[in-house]
Amino acid sequence: MIKKGFLYIGIFFLHLISFLPLWFLFGISNVVYYLLYYVVGYRKNVVRKNLNNSFPEKSPAEILKIEKRFYRNLTDIMVEIIKMSSISKAEVLKRVKMKNFELVEDYFNRGESALACTGHYCNWELGMMAAGLKFSAKSHVIYKPINNKIFETWFNTLRTKFGNIFVPMKQTLRDVVATKNDTTLFCFASDQSPRGRDAHHLLTFLNQRTAVLLGLEKIAVQTNRPIFYFDIRRVKRGYYEIECIPMCLNPKETKPFEITELFFRYLTETIEKEPGDWLWSHKRWKIND
Repeated sequence: MIKKGFLYIGIFFLHLISFLPLWFLFGISNVVYYLLYYVVGYRKNVVRKNLNNSFPEKSPAEILKIEKRFYRNLTDIMVEIIKMSSISKAEVLKRVKMKNFELVEDYFNRGESALACTGHYCNWELGMMAAGLKFSAKSHVIYKPINNKIFETWFNTLRTKFGNIFVPMKQTLRDVVATKNDTTLFCFASDQSPRGRDAHHLLTFLNQRTAVLLGLEKIAVQTNRPIFYFDIRRVKRGYYEIECIPMCLNPKETKPFEITELFFRYLTETIEKEPGDWLWSHKRWKIND
């Protein structure tokens, strides 16, 4: 009970500091970066192992540069997510620009639904918030539930404040069926690790054999909805651009695993442009350990 009380107080405190201007929050991010990287060393072994295995051709100096960039990215995302608690619609749209969004919107104008996929790259949370504001269709974002239910409730309150619907991963098909007569955009962050019993396919991703989720492909083939890859990049600190790239417009014509492997090819290209902006602290390759 005491632990829950402290958690609620912490969440209330985060909401209060969200009203601070983002330039001030980035100052806090600088301090947190120093503590997280140099003092605590948060998951530094995991990050370095992932980087070395993914980029065996890079020198120790290059790996170190990417590593530090990752921690900068991580702490910036932390304060940007806190800011989401009080951010306005206008500021979201100012900070996240959508490129070629009309390619997706054309389907909605015809009353058709679509699918979108991306990775845990840059601030994907703010990106999904912007997508929900930009598109006329209702956005359903597929997510993996957090173990701490109090924190999950708070986090999902931020995510859904402008109308996005967040759907637990295991309820995806049920939600697709329930909304089959609606015009929707289902969004997948498809680079998460499957649990052991859900690891039904392996592919090579960043020079390593990788167990992958097949949810996007299964829904795409069943519904034949076009898939767009959301290529996120940081323009400058606190500002992003999302390019909507047609990835697969006729899923039923694809071979088994073709969509999944295509997504990881697109994601690899994104990561290679600026490796430090991906989520390297995740134990993505634990199946190999």
